[in-house]
Amino acid sequence: VDLTILTGLALNCSIPEYAKFDRKNYSYPDLMKWYQISQYDLPLCVRGWLDVDGPSGRRRIGIKRVHLEEDTAKLTHVTGDDGVPASLIDVNRSGVPLMEIVSEPELTSPEEAVAYGVKLRNLLRWLGVSTTDMQHGALRVDANISVWRHDEPVANVKVEIKNMNSFRALGRALAHEAQRQAAVRAAGQPLVQETRGWDEASGTTLPQRTKEHAHDYRYFPEPDLPPLQISRARVERLRAELPALPEAVARDLVATQGVAAEAAAELTSDRALARYALEVIARHPYGADVVTWILQDVRRVLNARQLTTETIPVPPAEMAALLALRRSGGLSSSMAAQVLDEMFATGRSVEAIIAARGRQISDADALAALVQRVIAEHPQAAEDFRAGKKPAIQFLVGQIMKATRGQANPPMVTELLRRELGG
Repeated sequence: VDLTILTGLALNCSIPEYAKFDRKNYSYPDLMKWYQISQYDLPLCVRGWLDVDGPSGRRRIGIKRVHLEEDTAKLTHVTGDDGVPASLIDVNRSGVPLMEIVSEPELTSPEEAVAYGVKLRNLLRWLGVSTTDMQHGALRVDANISVWRHDEPVANVKVEIKNMNSFRALGRALAHEAQRQAAVRAAGQPLVQETRGWDEASGTTLPQRTKEHAHDYRYFPEPDLPPLQISRARVERLRAELPALPEAVARDLVATQGVAAEAAAELTSDRALARYALEVIARHPYGADVVTWILQDVRRVLNARQLTTETIPVPPAEMAALLALRRSGGLSSSMAAQVLDEMFATGRSVEAIIAARGRQISDADALAALVQRVIAEHPQAAEDFRAGKKPAIQFLVGQIMKATRGQANPPMVTELLRRELGG
């Protein structure tokens, strides 16, 4: 109940003082007892909203309700070795609490529906309410869709689509169903209110059952569960526990750290990664550098080692120390990336790794002779630079970095080359 209220608060919902559970009566193979404990007229959260950036820009999508109900069994449709179709029933999740978030019928395109779903998923993950793993059923999406002309009254016939286990499937299913309904209407045939299942293989929706109206479920108060009284003290306690939400964190990174809006949005789609970045920024206050480094280099190592963002083995203080050396020129970017790899592999500190490897060459006297040698070995590149072809210097820098196995200080090398070449 607390997690549902926490979600409702994050979705700007009102939390009524009273809520109750009801029995929803229907028969289907995944509901062996023929009724489901749900919430009908007094849910836990009502009248919220979520701002969504879709193809038409930012729009505020209403949240009708957030309520609790019990999960049903899982149906898997297969074809046996004999070619006969069958349905398998997995009842392991039956009766487990399930939070359902119902949006108002305000989404206007498959693309906007996908944007809404992705943002909702990121928010639930940020709150720690769910792992939101769609492949394992931790997040499921059902979509209701109806098609009508702009000059007609709003259609009162809707089709519910199920069996979509990814947001890509959601977008494809809605696009297909919109075309199917438009074709039915163009042929002058009536639309049937029904539930259809998405078939990934064929890229079509298939009929499952006729869609019931609310009165067909014969709702009545659940006799085994008393009504809930939700005190204001409980609501305010949960409100105080609500973390800063992704959009607020992203706005702050843009305003105070100069992080690009796109990078801030990408970072805050993952709470664990964002929290780690903020801890690094607290020790190395160059937010744009930190975010770019984490989104690119740290993610690279995480992916290579098949680690999650919750299990970064490098303490934030050590990551900050590495970035400070990189920013000051004490380490080149390539050397910093190598040190990062070793920090993940060994758990050793930046200082210990650099001591073992030998610090980057930042001694002008040590580099001067090498600069002169490289210029002598590549006279054409030197002549090109003197003739105004500025990119030629990058070739010479590369030769020196190669000769020092990446340990030379690139800014110092560039400056020494410019002096030697008179540029």
